Amino acid sequence: MSSSAPKLTDSETKFNPPHNKDSEAKSKTYWSVVGKRIITNKSAVSGAFILLFFVSISLLAPWIAPHPVDVMNFEQRFLPPGGQYFLGTDDFGRDIFSRILYGGRVSLMMGLVAVLIAGVIGVILGVIAGYYRKFDIYIMQVMDILLAFPSLLLAIAIIAVLGVGLTNAMIAVAISAIPSYVRVVRGSVLSIREKEYIEAVKALGVSDFKIIVKHVFPNVLSPVIVLSSLQFGTSILVAAALSFLGLGAQPPTPEWGSMAYVGKAFLGQAWWMSLFPGMAIMLVVLGFNLLGDGLRDALDPRQK
Repeated sequence: MSSSAPKLTDSETKFNPPHNKDSEAKSKTYWSVVGKRIITNKSAVSGAFILLFFVSISLLAPWIAPHPVDVMNFEQRFLPPGGQYFLGTDDFGRDIFSRILYGGRVSLMMGLVAVLIAGVIGVILGVIAGYYRKFDIYIMQVMDILLAFPSLLLAIAIIAVLGVGLTNAMIAVAISAIPSYVRVVRGSVLSIREKEYIEAVKALGVSDFKIIVKHVFPNVLSPVIVLSSLQFGTSILVAAALSFLGLGAQPPTPEWGSMAYVGKAFLGQAWWMSLFPGMAIMLVVLGFNLLGDGLRDALDPRQK
């Protein structure tokens, strides 16, 4: 007894082309090639190693911190690095190493939240500006106004409106980063929307939402990933600068920027109070920059 498979109609064939499996295979092949490029890229591997180290010690801080983070011991004030206190103590006798471990949680979380907020809002606005030309001028005028200010100055202005605090600092950093996402995504969408396959899909009557989700967004994903990796380091740096100015995390919260700010008053007698938190900021930002450069090279379609 034999059975025959039902034949597809012309309309079904148009919406379900037979080369879908080939397209999926090509997509998997592309991402496997990208993965190999990242693994063989010294810049990306170095950056990933630095970030993995700091993320690991921050997550494991409750288990590897040698001393309580907020317990004061005035008899142990301003002890230099070495011995019982690996990186010395601060003006309250607290262990600098333990506070750096816990401070990494705050600093990395500030960068992560800021990038997530800026990425989501920036991508949405960028897609709207690039795909719907009637909204482009209004969105980009607002972005141009925001871009007229340096990111740190813009964040300070937003803090002045919202008030001092850790949450407001994250919001301020996120808002200052939104224009970068909008410009990158808008530029990519402008080139994608003119492609022939987009015109073909429109001719078939597919809705704009499906076109954006299935065809536009996957093509802007690569530049967004690269920008996010670079923006992560910038966000941490701006957040630390806000805390250094007393506008972000407030004492006694262990945060690298605020620790460097407190230590600057004692540079003559306890240089380690500012040096080691500053080095942590530098290394993390360096790690993100190295990773971003490696991702940019790996995701470059011109690479062979």
